[in-house]
Amino acid sequence: MEPSAIIAAVLSVVNTSRLIVHLFQRQMQRNRARRQRKLREDMNSERGTDLSQSTGPRPIEIMVAMGHVDPVERQFWARETSTDWWDRIVLQVWDESQWLRNFRMRKGTFLELCELLSPALKRQDTRMRAALTIQKRVAIDLWKLATPDSYRSVANQFGVGKSTVGVAVMQVAHAIVDLLLSKVVTLGDVQVIIDGFSAMGFPNCGGAIDGTHIPILGPDHQGSQYINRKGYFSMVLQALVDHKGRFTNINVGWPGKVHDARVFKNSGLFRRLQEGVYFPDRKITVGDVEMPIVILGDPAYPLMPWLMKPYTGALDTEKELFNYRLSKCRMVVECAFGRLKGRWRSLLTRSDLSQTNIPIVIAACCVLHNLCESKGETFVAGWEVEANRLAADYAQPDTRAIRRSQRDALRIREALKASFQSERGNQ
Repeated sequence: MEPSAIIAAVLSVVNTSRLIVHLFQRQMQRNRARRQRKLREDMNSERGTDLSQSTGPRPIEIMVAMGHVDPVERQFWARETSTDWWDRIVLQVWDESQWLRNFRMRKGTFLELCELLSPALKRQDTRMRAALTIQKRVAIDLWKLATPDSYRSVANQFGVGKSTVGVAVMQVAHAIVDLLLSKVVTLGDVQVIIDGFSAMGFPNCGGAIDGTHIPILGPDHQGSQYINRKGYFSMVLQALVDHKGRFTNINVGWPGKVHDARVFKNSGLFRRLQEGVYFPDRKITVGDVEMPIVILGDPAYPLMPWLMKPYTGALDTEKELFNYRLSKCRMVVECAFGRLKGRWRSLLTRSDLSQTNIPIVIAACCVLHNLCESKGETFVAGWEVEANRLAADYAQPDTRAIRRSQRDALRIREALKASFQSERGNQ
């Protein structure tokens, strides 16, 4: 192309651009003049109607008149989203199996949970927004806890905003902890628990204790304290369970680097057991030794008169029998953790909540676990398979340790070992 042709083409583009800009500016001027006329008419019509108000224009009106601000009618801040899936399908069409699969409980249990939480979750509509129903907020919370779905995915599912999901999860979790924790995670009938463990092979036992690590994102402060022995960030949940795998005492919030024994010794449960006030004073005689109600732990825990743990090192037949009996009963706490995480799979992936909110959500999951267990909610076998797949990325640290034992605790354990061997010989 000749240079003259190029210059002509460039000039043509420039002239066209100038024309477009000129037309745009004229249209803006017309719009501004129209707004100013409308504003003057409104001000004249309102002048003198209320003597308690200033007759001069407000600062915002001045800004509008000068063309710096466009008057915009205030709108609802929540975007329109579809709620048909929740209102018309889940609530009206889903059967019990669909409720169980997606919310981990049947519809009847769900509605009962909503009723229990209603005192803390009641909200009033405002002029700008209709409050989410209690049922919908509880459903959002259960869905988020039961799946590793993102906040955006849950928001799209329920037809709400992403931030609404985060707010609902914490509102419901706080309500569960405030209203239900002390009622649902409790010791209950001690004699029933003792009878349950006795039927499994261990006498005068009031529970089994263990700890588990919940993966979290690296905290902003003191992050190294949360790196456990497997090398990932975690928070410790310590739990005492009964013979049916229901939580009777929980302690959550310690950094993953802290050993199970230290978590235990700094817990209120340890103090009450040490003072002899957690269980009733019901001793039995084993051989010639008095034995109080005991709990069962793995080798990470200290051997105490009220806490039995397995023998370590070289084992003879009698010690192996004692370890077998103890392990058989202690397995209930490991099974409880498996069912807890199988139901509430969000505990298997790294939580992005703050350090103050994570313990609340974990505690809420423990309450929901007990509620489901007490209501006889089915635990689907496939949940455990999926949980094991997710848990493979976050193996539990090995916290075994051999610690110095107390004399009385040793005598009780030795008496139990001899008793178990004697029972075996009489069979």
